[in-house]
Amino acid sequence: MMGKGRAQAMGSRRAELPSRVDIAIIGGGIMGLSTAYHLSRISSLKVAVLERSYLVSGASGRNGGGLRMQWGDEGNVALMMESIEMCRGLAQELGINLWFRQGGYLFLARTEAGESRLTRNAELHHRLGAPTRLLSGAEALEIVPQLDVSDVRLAAFNPEDGVVFPWPFVWGYAGQAVSRGVTVRTHTAVDRIEGLADGLRLHLSTGERLDADRVLNATGAWSIELNRSLGIELPNHPHRHEIMSSEPLKPFLDPLVVDLATGLYFSQSTRGEIVAGITMPDEGPPATEVDLASSRRFLAHLGRALTTIMPLTAQLRVLRQWSGPYDVSPDGDAIVGPSPGLPRLYQVCGFTGHGFMMAPAVGKLLARLLAKGERHPMLERWDPARFSRGGSTRREDMIIG
Repeated sequence: MMGKGRAQAMGSRRAELPSRVDIAIIGGGIMGLSTAYHLSRISSLKVAVLERSYLVSGASGRNGGGLRMQWGDEGNVALMMESIEMCRGLAQELGINLWFRQGGYLFLARTEAGESRLTRNAELHHRLGAPTRLLSGAEALEIVPQLDVSDVRLAAFNPEDGVVFPWPFVWGYAGQAVSRGVTVRTHTAVDRIEGLADGLRLHLSTGERLDADRVLNATGAWSIELNRSLGIELPNHPHRHEIMSSEPLKPFLDPLVVDLATGLYFSQSTRGEIVAGITMPDEGPPATEVDLASSRRFLAHLGRALTTIMPLTAQLRVLRQWSGPYDVSPDGDAIVGPSPGLPRLYQVCGFTGHGFMMAPAVGKLLARLLAKGERHPMLERWDPARFSRGGSTRREDMIIG
């Protein structure tokens, strides 16, 4: 159990807020805290993070913890190569065990379209220096002997991809940010934002007010609610994504396995549980509010896919099931930068369920933007104003789940 001193060191509902800060970050998830931490390392800016609930209560504490450089776009591959490189030394840097293990990602293609995707991506990865290699079904079986590869046309494996335990990832950033002078206030929501001549004023659920030169909206799938209250219309929307965890088995599975045909992914935790999720067929129009309910429909759909690709799971008992929100962007690119019509409010949303793995690198580039005005090349693509200019024809095709 975490002691009171350690809990306080990561922020609390009693953390004293200054009357004004240079940057207020709304959302105490991995993206907001990574940005706060990197700001504290490269600047003397006064920063406060506001979380409406407890740390890891949102999407950052509800994901599968995967980290991969196997993407279909050059910018995303390079970003994740940097993020994974950062993770290698992050446990020591943050002073907390992240349970980071590089067992790799193994993608399985069972259709001609999937085979083409993996072939194209492997060529890109090779050019960028990512150690992805293509495998036959038989070669994939050498990595995970329990798979049914009878209809696998091609596989792709990158041994440097990996998995972390999400909670200490968040806690580590929070603890180090606080130790460097960042105020992290939990259980404090932002009820309203008011424009000032020289900044923005946040009206808090506690009755307090906090003035800031600039504000970062790092609320992910909840950002739509805050943006609409300010008249900011962006096309991202929340999507409920479910995950299940099984009874523990003797460790046998090193990589995280992805079946491109179904969107199924699964890995094994350090305690032996099989942790799995899957792409679910759309039901109706895009959601406008975050839904964290669980469903039997998910278990039935996942169960059919999982037992097909790994028959030994047929007798596996499910112990836990939960959901978390993807923050979906229509073109597959994140939405990051000054808001159209309100440039003192910065957005960092629309990562379509993959912001967690990108947060180490994105927090660093966001901190450089906010503290020094440095614009990383990805920020041009991620500009929130692109939709008002006619949107984007881009589409990242390696979005899983």
